[in-house]
Amino acid sequence: MNVRAGVSWDVPLLARAYQGWYATSSVTTPQHADAAVLEIAYAECEAITRAHSHTFHLTTALLPLQKRRAMHALYAFCRTTDDIVDGARADAGATLGEWRRRVLAPQPPPGDLVCVAFADARAHYQIPAEYAEQLIQGVARDLREVRYGSFEELSGYCYGVASTVGLMSMHIIGFAGELAIPYAVRLGVALQLTNILRDLGEDWSIGRLYLPQDELSRFGLSAANVAEGRVDDRWRAFMRFQIARTRALYAEAWPGIALLNTDGRFAVAAAGTLYRAILDDIEAHDYDVFGRRAHVSTLGKLRRLPAIWWTSR
Repeated sequence: MNVRAGVSWDVPLLARAYQGWYATSSVTTPQHADAAVLEIAYAECEAITRAHSHTFHLTTALLPLQKRRAMHALYAFCRTTDDIVDGARADAGATLGEWRRRVLAPQPPPGDLVCVAFADARAHYQIPAEYAEQLIQGVARDLREVRYGSFEELSGYCYGVASTVGLMSMHIIGFAGELAIPYAVRLGVALQLTNILRDLGEDWSIGRLYLPQDELSRFGLSAANVAEGRVDDRWRAFMRFQIARTRALYAEAWPGIALLNTDGRFAVAAAGTLYRAILDDIEAHDYDVFGRRAHVSTLGKLRRLPAIWWTSR
């Protein structure tokens, strides 16, 4: 079965990415925040990053200080947005709307630390607010959609919650123009697909299933099989297909690293490679993503860094 991503699923995703690129009016004008408040705000974002994502914290440590701080602000923005939706509160939609108003304000209140840092990072690196809007819209889909009929539908979700992060990160790192956009889109989809496969059991426990329904059916599976959580030959074949496609997307995204500024290539290459290694761990445990959460140990990450540095050059 051919696992190479087709040429049609990404057309609407690229249209959205270029929409953000050309939306120059959505670029934030520089703000004038108090330097002491900014230091506290960025420190708060760094603490959020360190507490919630070891891999992101490790890979951003490979960036120069100013870019590292901006990436922490970006992560804190994404994390806070996710937490609002994942909190499963009845007023999550209204809370998300209020958060959108605050976090996209060019001059947020000084006490709103994540908003202060993110506004400063967006202004400094000229990150189009359109991408932040698209991320909020993507995360909001979890309030109303918990099933996706096809890969085309799922890829739209992946773009909203992950490719947008890559596009914003690209502005922080620096890149060689719009030719880099398709690579960022593909890498984001690959990273989110990896998340989906890794977190399948956890997502199912809260009623979410981020697997293409038509592909489950093609392998003789259904949501009932996911609920059962049994690894059999059908599940193994399905997972091999999913992993092969995700690896193909990583491979297609890799040439885009050469289009980034040299001081950011190592960090992006590390993020992609360490996430891709999660797929190896899933395979090593016989595709059982029901009873355990696939991961790469800290030692395993550190051991990979020298080779990643060499290839990212």
